[in-house]
Amino acid sequence: MSENTQTAPLANTPTGYGWCAWHQGNARGVRLVAVAEQGSGPGTAGRHFACRPCREAYDLVPLADRP
Repeated sequence: MSENTQTAPLANTPTGYGWCAWHQGNARGVRLVAVAEQGSGPGTAGRHFACRPCREAYDLVPLADRP
């Protein structure tokens, strides 16, 4: 009998499809993990999303899951 090593998704967990800033590609299940605020000078302001494999590989915690 095979054992399921995947965790069951929560019923109300939203999933999104978008750009993962870590592996530089489109992915399903991206979550917002960082926000870069723009100061008075030029910069790279924006939101950074990461997919599940990148969040696990780089120990990224989504903003919504932080205390």
